[in-house]
Amino acid sequence: MAEAIGTERLMLLPLQVEHAEEMAAVLSDPALHTFIGGTPDPLHALRSRYQRMTAGSPDPAVSWLNWVIRLPDEDCLTGTVQATVGPSTDGLVAEIAWVVGTPWQGRGIASEAAQGLLAWLDRQPVHTVIAHIHPDHRASAAVAAAAGLTPTEVWHDGEIRWQRKHRGVTPTIHVPGG
Repeated sequence: MAEAIGTERLMLLPLQVEHAEEMAAVLSDPALHTFIGGTPDPLHALRSRYQRMTAGSPDPAVSWLNWVIRLPDEDCLTGTVQATVGPSTDGLVAEIAWVVGTPWQGRGIASEAAQGLLAWLDRQPVHTVIAHIHPDHRASAAVAAAAGLTPTEVWHDGEIRWQRKHRGVTPTIHVPGG
């Protein structure tokens, strides 16, 4: 379950349908879709998408964890980070992604948010963290590198898979009465 995550300058707040109105404006620049395709969602479509996302994955083995990025100093939302956590042959894997609205880019917000997300994932029983990044998207590659991910030789839908193995402390499992 997603919980609020604080970093030096940011608050990552669990996504709520009510965020759609402000986020529709944050994500309205078509340039944000240069590397991922598509177009900005109108408010009604974004609200519908947020309803599906907050309802959770239909697969009980998969968790959809989504946050909006809040910049308290400016009292506004600036983007999103997400992690889709599910089983793999090596244990749980988290596929992460981020997007920051055009007016807030170039200020380290995506890097700080991704690092905050990774610090939170390090406290979870996640074995591997991955992200898929378009080979020409230098800004996203810089965010991934700052978060400790490294590019691999694996390609998926025209994007390079970046990954990082778990660096956190392996949680101990307490069995009551054991």
